[in-house]
Amino acid sequence: MPINSQTEDPHTEDTQTELAAVREAAGFALLNDRAFLRLTGSDAARWLNGMVTNAILTLAPGEGCYNFLLNAQGRIQGDCTLYRETTADPAEFLLATTAQQVEAIQQHLDRFIIMDDVELTVSYGDESSLLLLGKNAPEVLGQLGLPVLDPLRLVHADTVHGPVLLLTPVAGLVPRFELRAATATLDGLRKSLTIPQVSAHTLEQLRLLEATPLFGQDIRNTETARDLPQETAQTHALHFSKGCYLGQEIVERIHSRGQVHRQFMAFHLTGDLPPTLPALLEAAGKPAGELTSAGLVQLPEGPTLVALGYARREALDSRQTFSYPGGTAHPHPNKQ
Repeated sequence: MPINSQTEDPHTEDTQTELAAVREAAGFALLNDRAFLRLTGSDAARWLNGMVTNAILTLAPGEGCYNFLLNAQGRIQGDCTLYRETTADPAEFLLATTAQQVEAIQQHLDRFIIMDDVELTVSYGDESSLLLLGKNAPEVLGQLGLPVLDPLRLVHADTVHGPVLLLTPVAGLVPRFELRAATATLDGLRKSLTIPQVSAHTLEQLRLLEATPLFGQDIRNTETARDLPQETAQTHALHFSKGCYLGQEIVERIHSRGQVHRQFMAFHLTGDLPPTLPALLEAAGKPAGELTSAGLVQLPEGPTLVALGYARREALDSRQTFSYPGGTAHPHPNKQ
C-alpha cells in the first residue's frame, strides 16, 4: 500500500526499532497515566461485586480481573482492573485505572456507598509506574529479582532499590509487567536495565495491533455515544453467573439475544488516515459504523494503516465494503 505525505509517521525509524524490540525481545516504558483506588471494609467484597461486571467474590488473594462499571441502563461508565490484595480477611481490593478516569470512577462508586462498611481512598498517588514488556520481559523481571507472574496477578516484592508493587494486566500480544513504586526506587531499577526505552507512540501502535479499546476514545460515555459492554468485544470483562450488579439486566438481555447490532474490531485501511476521529464508516451508501482510533503501524512487512472501530452487524454479515473519508476499511477481527 503506498503511503503518501498525509500518512507518513515522523517517528518511523524510532518506532520501527522500538516495536521490533518489544515484539522480538523486551523494552520498558514510563507510565504517567496510571491511578489507583483502594477499597477496604468488612462489606468491600460483597459491595464491589454488585458494582462491576466481573466476579469479585471468587478472587483469591493476589488475583485480579478486568471490569466495566455500568449505569442502570447498562452503559459503560468506566473500565478498570481490580485486584484482591494479598492480605487476609476482610478482603481488600486495589482498583487500577487511568488518571483520566479515576475521579469519575471514584464519584460513581461513592454514590452507592450508603449503609455499607466500605471505604474508598486514593492509593499510590505519590508513586510512579514503569512497564516492562516484550517476549523476553519475564527474563528481565527475573534479573531484577522479581517474581514472574501470570496475567492478572498482584504481589508486593522487595528489590535492592526498595519495595515494589508488581501487577500484571490483561494478556496481550507480548508479556507485560507493571511496577509501581517510589520514584527513587523506579529510577534505580530503570538505570539497571539494559533494554531500550519505548515511547508512548510505540505503546499506541502496540495497542492498535492488539485491538484493545481505550476508554475515552474507543469506549465513550458522552451525550452522543454511550457504549454497551458486548459492543466492545471485551468478553473477559463480563461474568454471567456471579449474581446481581448495577446494569446487569441490560447485559443479560443482550446475552440472551445472542448479539449486538454493532461490533468493535480492527481494520486495515487502504488510502489515507482519517482526517478526524471518529470517522464515519459507510457501506452501500449508508452509515455502517465508525473508526475511533487509527495510526500507521510499522510491521515487519512494511508500514500499514491500522484502525479500530465499530461495524454494523448486517454490513459485516453481508460482506459489504466499508468506506471512510480517505479510503477503504477492511475488517480484521482477529488480533495479529
